[in-house]
Amino acid sequence: MSTMTPEQIMTQAEKLCLQRGVRLTTQRAEVLRLMAAQHGSISAYDLLDQLRASEPQAKPPTVYRALDFLLEQGFIHRVESNNSYVVCHHFEAPAHTSVMLVCDRCAVVTEKQAQGVEKIIDELAGEARFALRHSVIEAHGLCVECAEVEACTHHDSCDHDHETEGKKRGKRG
Repeated sequence: MSTMTPEQIMTQAEKLCLQRGVRLTTQRAEVLRLMAAQHGSISAYDLLDQLRASEPQAKPPTVYRALDFLLEQGFIHRVESNNSYVVCHHFEAPAHTSVMLVCDRCAVVTEKQAQGVEKIIDELAGEARFALRHSVIEAHGLCVECAEVEACTHHDSCDHDHETEGKKRGKRG
């Protein structure tokens, strides 16, 4: 997977919106910009908190409407298992199948393309005469940093953060 910079994400989104004849409003763009600055997934309410820094009057419907638009355009994915959202780094291919690798300890989400799996899903959809638009697979485990912490047996003498409380809603970066 190629990872786009936040600037590339915004430029690509603006270009695609123009091509599609849809409006990337100031609020929609700001929500996408905030998400692009994240190193992982983020919840709608964490986005709202960040959005209020520039738009103090922002309310939950503001964020949810922006998220709905961004989902419709394929610019972001919803991570169902932890009720968060993550930027799609290859939204130029809206019909791709994504695998969301969700860390059960810190909630960081890494998106990978599911090449090979796409063909199987397409075949299954075809057999069911189902018009597939996109698919997202979520897989849970531990990221490399959390796997190291979980394997640590020297809790009293290490530099690891063994606390996990409050980290599961969406990785803030």
